[in-house]
Amino acid sequence: MITMENIVRDGHPALRETAEPVELPPTDAEKQQLADMIEFVKNSQNPELAEKYKLRPGVGLAAPQINIKKRMIAVHAEDASGKLYSYALFNPKIVSHSVEKSYLTSGEGCLSVDEAIPGYVPRYARIRVKGTTLEGENIDIRLKGFPAIVFQHEIDHLNGVMFYDHIDKENPFKEPENAIAIER
Repeated sequence: MITMENIVRDGHPALRETAEPVELPPTDAEKQQLADMIEFVKNSQNPELAEKYKLRPGVGLAAPQINIKKRMIAVHAEDASGKLYSYALFNPKIVSHSVEKSYLTSGEGCLSVDEAIPGYVPRYARIRVKGTTLEGENIDIRLKGFPAIVFQHEIDHLNGVMFYDHIDKENPFKEPENAIAIER
């Protein structure tokens, strides 16, 4: 079971490296790692389990955050209408995106970053992601709103990019042009 002790923190080299693709079909060990990742994200959102195991609530986790340099992510997040997007993916890739941007008015956080880093993080408003599920199914999903932001955040981790890299250093609360503000 993954706990906060397994999460590497900002400054760890794994967070700045490009993760390697997972050779498909994945090994049993890789499947277990990814299953553990989605379990962690779900557990972190359960108040009783989060308290019992001292988990910070999260909506996503990328393998580099647990010092595994492989292209694997887990996302468990709802959109504004309450629709759940729960995915554990090998080799997720953004294959297309909108010109229009979006950002969270509250900014973004990260399980690997202990302090709050204020500022708007511009993201694509709509994305299309391809990847392979734990069950070996190749999927092609279209995302918008909060789930699109979460997927972009996690896929950034696979490329050694942190959310705060996107924040305007001169003016952290400068509203991105042509962007949808998303309340959370």
